[in-house]
Amino acid sequence: MERTVGIGIQSFDKIIENKYFYIDKTDFIREWWENGDDVTLITRPRRFGKTLNMSMTEQFFSIKYAGRSDLFAELSIWRNEAYRRLQGTYPVISLSFANIKETNYKNTRDKVCQILTELFRDHNFLLKSEALSDEEKEEFKKISVDMDDVSATLALHCLSKYLYRYYGKKVIILLDEYDTPMQEAYVNGYWEELVSFTRGLFNAAFKTNPWLERGIMTGITRVSKESMFSDLNNLEVVTTTSKKYETAFGFTEQEVFTAMEEYGLSDKKEDVKSWYDGFTFGKTKDIYNPWSIINYLDKKELSIYWANTSSNHLIGKLIREGTPDIKMEMEELLQGKMYHTVLDEQIVFNQLDGDNRAIWSLLLASGYLKVERYEMKKGRFYYSLSLTNYEVRYMFEEIIEGWFSRPIPSYNSFIKALLSNNLKEMNLYMNEVALKTFSYFDTGSNPSRAEPERFYHGFVLGLLVELSDRYILTSNRESGYGRYDVVLEPKGEKDNAYVLEFKIHDAKDEKNLEDTAAEALRQIKEKDYATVLRTKGIPKENIYSYGFAFAGKKVLIGTAFVHD
Repeated sequence: MERTVGIGIQSFDKIIENKYFYIDKTDFIREWWENGDDVTLITRPRRFGKTLNMSMTEQFFSIKYAGRSDLFAELSIWRNEAYRRLQGTYPVISLSFANIKETNYKNTRDKVCQILTELFRDHNFLLKSEALSDEEKEEFKKISVDMDDVSATLALHCLSKYLYRYYGKKVIILLDEYDTPMQEAYVNGYWEELVSFTRGLFNAAFKTNPWLERGIMTGITRVSKESMFSDLNNLEVVTTTSKKYETAFGFTEQEVFTAMEEYGLSDKKEDVKSWYDGFTFGKTKDIYNPWSIINYLDKKELSIYWANTSSNHLIGKLIREGTPDIKMEMEELLQGKMYHTVLDEQIVFNQLDGDNRAIWSLLLASGYLKVERYEMKKGRFYYSLSLTNYEVRYMFEEIIEGWFSRPIPSYNSFIKALLSNNLKEMNLYMNEVALKTFSYFDTGSNPSRAEPERFYHGFVLGLLVELSDRYILTSNRESGYGRYDVVLEPKGEKDNAYVLEFKIHDAKDEKNLEDTAAEALRQIKEKDYATVLRTKGIPKENIYSYGFAFAGKKVLIGTAFVHD
């Protein structure tokens, strides 16, 4: 009889006690313990079993679960007598930042302090012991939501000391989803404030803590050491490309196929593989995301499960506001191609606005990209990346199409005017598009010269979505004597080719938008951007040039044949 599939259960004991569907990951406990690292940071995409594994680890080591052999008796860790003796023998401090998703620093700090306060309440029994002095008991009672920074950042440090005295053993600290508040801080503009606070907290808990036996931190991203972990030289970082714990998070293909046999779904293996396979951890390929698999086993339907479990606003924001290259490369990924780049897996959140490599690092850490291969050359890692699977591809297609199909009804009319070379209609519809989309795409509150550039990025992305079936689109590539903005090369013989150049109006150099558009056309001609098209055999009379001039929400398009 097939086991019940419990959706969203993150408590290890609840799954075991109710005999719900579970894939044995207890070997992680043995591997982690035998590695002997002081503090381990493990990054995996969301919904990959991080929280469940932390619950499992807590319940294995914690004194609170001493004598609970029933939780592990039928699992792999219990086959080893040494680990049977180890179960339930350590004081464990376990906390999670998963629910800290606030829009400002004060609320974020308050939530962290609330979590620390609840931890101390759970250990109120210490106040009745002789392990604490009278002065320490008074300090213990001061832990509250409105405590000062010194008390908050030292809270885990002090609790470790108290537990060590009480039990006579050093503590294990487990911090789940450490980076959730970091991502919210970046999106909502209070990154620097939060970094200062959490750096002090982490340093006191994981570095200058003589009562710490070992610690684990989990998250989606590896926040840069310089910004967050500058003092933690005892930190072992395990990312998606690391060889440690390759199969501890996520399901292997064998585990998935065995589960499908249990649920009578053996004939659907290839479909499931195309939808949910594709993750690679270390050298192990064919890792499946657990959330999609357990939902599929429960509902027995192929659908978008993992990609829809949380907001993709950060990813959407970075691609929408990114450079033209980001959008072109994303289009190539959607076409099934690989993207080759130098990558640093450390995420520097305050560099995401201007560093394409930081964006690709975030996409990789979040599970939207997989590593096809990588190698080190001269101290730098070179990666070949692709979209993870069909589920991820579908998610990105929805994000991109949603930007244009819903909020911009006049967009398709502009594309039709472009392909028919109707300059009057192009100008009419382009200004409608700009008027309707600028407030949507602009994330700043003050207009600036960057606004037209942001709109241009959105426009290019719209072209990719609408025209990729008929055109090969390239952006910011060399041709002739410079680098053009956009070239549309027709896939069929009947379509014309286009060279597009974008200019932001500068009142110091140009009297009006007509001058700006003319300058864009002059640049196309002087730098001979059409070279790339002519070398492919496209007749000059079939190549059109368009100069786009932007000033705020106003747009003027000028045109000329390249051969004129």
